[in-house]
Amino acid sequence: MRVVFFFFLRIVVCVFPINSAFSVEIETLSPSCVLSQLNKQSTEIDLKQYKGDVVYLDFWASWCGPCLKSFPYMNSLNSDFKNEGLQVIAVNLDEDINEAYRFLEKVPANFLIAQDRQQKCAKAFELQAMPTSYLIDRQGVVRHIHLGFRSGEVGELQEKIKQLLAE
Repeated sequence: MRVVFFFFLRIVVCVFPINSAFSVEIETLSPSCVLSQLNKQSTEIDLKQYKGDVVYLDFWASWCGPCLKSFPYMNSLNSDFKNEGLQVIAVNLDEDINEAYRFLEKVPANFLIAQDRQQKCAKAFELQAMPTSYLIDRQGVVRHIHLGFRSGEVGELQEKIKQLLAE
């Protein structure tokens, strides 16, 4: 019974985001985060190194259904806008990293995959839903936050990315 309760609690937290006065807000500086590249444990990724680029930062996990749909979109973003200064970074939060590898076998990524094993970055962003993406401008300011993934909203998101790349 306890396992069932926690399973449903996990679904509720993923599907129905909780608003918080403490979460990262639009028009504030992005928290400083250091991550590691998924396949290269010794390769650190510091979000500060992308100052001057527009960053699409996405938090995901293998058990997240909408994440399956978001990966093809992020592949498209990376292909279409990488040369214009967009960095797509997907941060995995799986407790078992092998689950992430299995996910990526089904849905390959042509963008940077990072891991946040201790979830320090997720805590710094005060992550409240899965997936959650943050659009960060060239100065490191969070300009857009998107909870979940709905294919009907990609056009609007793409326009925001184009605007930031033009700034």
